[in-house]
Amino acid sequence: MRKKYLHRLFWILFFIIIWEVTYYSNVYPKQIFPSIEEIIKTLIKNFTTGDLLMQIKFSFIIIIKGLVIGIILSIIFSFFDYFYKYFSEFLDTIIGVLHPLPAIALLPLVIIWFGIGEKAILVVIIHSVLWPMTINIKTGFKGVDYEYIEVAKNLGMNIGQIFYYVLVPLSLLYMVSGLKIGWSRAWRALISSEMVFGAIGSVGGLGWFIFEKRVFMDTPGMYGGLVIIVVIGMVMEDLVFGKIEKKCEEIY
Repeated sequence: MRKKYLHRLFWILFFIIIWEVTYYSNVYPKQIFPSIEEIIKTLIKNFTTGDLLMQIKFSFIIIIKGLVIGIILSIIFSFFDYFYKYFSEFLDTIIGVLHPLPAIALLPLVIIWFGIGEKAILVVIIHSVLWPMTINIKTGFKGVDYEYIEVAKNLGMNIGQIFYYVLVPLSLLYMVSGLKIGWSRAWRALISSEMVFGAIGSVGGLGWFIFEKRVFMDTPGMYGGLVIIVVIGMVMEDLVFGKIEKKCEEIY
C-alpha cells in the first residue's frame, strides 16, 4: 500500500514539474495558465475567508443525502428482486433502460419535472448511485450458496430474517464495491449538476464555485476548485472506501 502511494506521489510531482515548465515557457498566456504557486495562494485565500469550506460542506450534505436514499432504495429493490420472480424481471428491464443513461443526460427532464434546486440535484445523485449499487447487491445475493438459505429455512427463519442474517452479511463486499462505484458516479453528477443549477439560495457547491470562478476569469481559483474535487475524490476512493473494503475482506 505504501509503495502505491509513493508511486502516486511521484507522478503528482512529475505532473507539477511539467505544469511549471509549461507555465514558464509561455506556451499559453499566463491569464489562462497560472502557476502552481498562484493556484495554491488562491486556495489558501478562499479557505481563509471560509467561502470554500462552506461550499464543500454544501456539496457533501447533498451527496450524503443522495447516497443514503440511493442505498436504501437499492437494498429494497434487491430484497424484492431476490424473493419475487416477477419483480426481478421488472427490475432487470428498468436497470437495462436506465443504468446506461449518464446522469447529465437526464438533466433536461429533471429540470422539467423537479425544477432547479436541491431536489433536482438529489434526483441526479440517486440515479447515479441506485443502479450500480443494485446490480452489485443482486450479484452478491445470487452468489450466496443456496445451502445457507436452506439451513436458515430449516431453522424457521422468515424471508426478512434470511435477508438480514444471511444475505446481507454474506454480500457485504459486493455492497461496499457497489457503493464505491455509486460514489464515483454521484460525485461527478453532483459537480455537473451544480454547474448547471448554480447556487441554491445564497450558497452553492463546488461545481458552482468552479463555474463562478470561470465566469469572473479567476483562472487560479477555477484550477484550485478542480484540485479540491480531485483530492476529495482520491481521499474517498482510497482512504474511506479502500479501508472499508479491506476491513470487509479481513472479516470474510
